Amino acid sequence: MTVTAQNLVWKIGRKTIVDGVSFELPPGQTLGLLGPNGSGKTSLLRLLSGLRKPHEGRVLLDGEAVLDMPRKRLAQRVAFVEQHASTTANLRVIDVVKLGRFPHRSFLSGWTAEDERSVEEAMKRTGIDHKRNDGWQHMSGGERQRAHIARALAQNPRELFLDEPTNHLDIEHQISLLRLIAGLPITSIISLHDLNHAAMFCDALMVLQQGRVVAHGTPTEVLTEELLHEVFRVEARVVPAEDHPGPHILYLR
Repeated sequence: MTVTAQNLVWKIGRKTIVDGVSFELPPGQTLGLLGPNGSGKTSLLRLLSGLRKPHEGRVLLDGEAVLDMPRKRLAQRVAFVEQHASTTANLRVIDVVKLGRFPHRSFLSGWTAEDERSVEEAMKRTGIDHKRNDGWQHMSGGERQRAHIARALAQNPRELFLDEPTNHLDIEHQISLLRLIAGLPITSIISLHDLNHAAMFCDALMVLQQGRVVAHGTPTEVLTEELLHEVFRVEARVVPAEDHPGPHILYLR
């Protein structure tokens, strides 16, 4: 379940969006992707999940190139939740979550007990099970986001990529979702805007600026006052957190 990126480059026309990104994420760890808007986080996640083909470099899962994998096998092991995921409006919540089981089923196979367990557990984990029969058009943005994450969990992935999954969620569900992701026995890469949440729940952090990696390491190594000023243009004090091993950021007025 090791995720490896080797000198990834991706462009739109002459503009380089992802510029020479390389890293290796050990199995079971959670990597937080940080950076200002337009730094290349979303494009990098799409490259890692095989949704885009890099102009240079390659992505490996356990040493095998993503672009060489059969699409069905890739879909069985990698789940990607996009920031603005869309779904047909006339579906119920449970129908959306059940979509996560499709890569594991053949054309003629029926719905199995394993499929049912995976869907039920995913809805319970994300706190959306009481909304199972609600129509999509009646859901709030936060409820839709949790349903999409439940769909990804129902897939039983070995790698989970999420693009700003806490958008639209209230603080209770932000914390519970990040706690859930950090506790999963899979490899996860998650882009975040909240730096304190990243420090609290991620094993490692990687900061992008204009498509390039400018910092990569533990939260304590990455989140320095100098980096916050140079990359994020904010003045802050970084102190040890009292309830987790990472740092805590105190923003100055």
